[in-house]
Amino acid sequence: MDELLTPSQLALKLHKPAASLAQWRYKGIGPKFVKIGSAVRYRASDVEAWLDAQTQTQTGQALASA
Repeated sequence: MDELLTPSQLALKLHKPAASLAQWRYKGIGPKFVKIGSAVRYRASDVEAWLDAQTQTQTGQALASA
């Protein structure tokens, strides 16, 4: 079974406030999350996939794909 992280645990790992994670969930821009009753949890594999998708090779505007 994949490790499940609480929002507080993930916030510590990302060096972000837990409130940022709440905003990301609201906006749909953060890692996927699981609701278990009223509890929010993040699968470690979903966080890794989200981080991979955030990886950049340059700053500035991205080039349009052909």
